[in-house]
Amino acid sequence: MAAPFTSDGMNAPLRHPEKAHKPDQPSPPKPAWIRVKAPVSRAYRETRDLMRALKLNTVCEEAACPNIGECWKEKHATVMILGAVCTRACSFCNVATGKPGALDPHEPDHVAEAVGKLGLHHIVVTSVDRDDLPDGGADHFVRTIRAIRRHAPATTIEVLTPDFLKKDGAIEAVVAAKPDVYNHNLETVPRLYRDVRPGARYAASLALLARVKQLDASMFTKSGLMVGLGETLDEVGAVMDDLRAADVDFLTVGQYLQPTPKHHAVARFVAPTEFADLKAQAFAKGFLMVSASPLTRSSYFAGDDFTKLRAARLARVH
Repeated sequence: MAAPFTSDGMNAPLRHPEKAHKPDQPSPPKPAWIRVKAPVSRAYRETRDLMRALKLNTVCEEAACPNIGECWKEKHATVMILGAVCTRACSFCNVATGKPGALDPHEPDHVAEAVGKLGLHHIVVTSVDRDDLPDGGADHFVRTIRAIRRHAPATTIEVLTPDFLKKDGAIEAVVAAKPDVYNHNLETVPRLYRDVRPGARYAASLALLARVKQLDASMFTKSGLMVGLGETLDEVGAVMDDLRAADVDFLTVGQYLQPTPKHHAVARFVAPTEFADLKAQAFAKGFLMVSASPLTRSSYFAGDDFTKLRAARLARVH
């Protein structure tokens, strides 16, 4: 497991060498509504120990998710496949950047084993970006989906994939493996992509989501946004319109939190009332499901939200 940053960013050269030379980016103090308790429960420790035993990475740890204590207490973990080192250097992300190692051929079966031992009804599988692989890691996603289906056929599967930029056939391969939800996060508004997601392209990410629906109109699609990076509310509304034009079903919106002083600064902390307004706006635009709050993340309560998502589709059909 890659070593995390310390709170003062002193491990930056180990985890994010590309950010080591950057000046610290001061952010405003956190308001009361964004603070969370440190994880201390027995169930949290059991989940952590299982991930260690199976040599699995989780985005919960690698991305320094604020909800890790709450989710792991309920034995909900988002598995991160394809290793713990990303080939991209997004300014918001705490996942380590560098040259990744070889893929673990046993990882798909280990993920399936974890699903069984945790008793998961719904699993979220995400990954680092692997621009170094010819297929971007798509086949590893496919193998992981198939392993879960063999070991836990009743478990629903949500994938949160990279953009597979310039990886022909990758999206098609993952869709053909039939996950229940295909998630790909736009993360921010187009104007901020150069600073926030320098290795990605807004149009390409949007096209991925549209392509999933072209390939399988019945597959649920999902995307997420962070706010507090310097976007305007009008820009967020325009992204919602783009997502609906791509027939995306589910939108998540959460507050961006700065992992270390070397990462992108928090421009502002968005108040809970504004999140409520964004949620109402998104539902009015036609999303089947919307989760919007300061601590909302892509996989936060993903299983419960998937149940609501299916119910919303059925209600709309009837």
